[in-house]
Amino acid sequence: MVKTIEALFDGIVFRPVEPITLKPNTRVRITFETPRLAREKGSFLQVASSLKLEGPPDWSTNLEDYLYEKGGREG
Repeated sequence: MVKTIEALFDGIVFRPVEPITLKPNTRVRITFETPRLAREKGSFLQVASSLKLEGPPDWSTNLEDYLYEKGGREG
């Protein structure tokens, strides 16, 4: 039987994300692949910069106004 599952590695063992229907002590062969995002390393700023986001010039100083549509900003 071949089945693909998702699991988390806690530093010692792989823990399945969902229940598995195998009897205890069943011998299996594990081949693993890390998700693409886990393999890529980069800072938050590198990722944010790569998104090429555009916004008004006062976005950083008036972020809450834009998020919550408060008055008091030029429009």
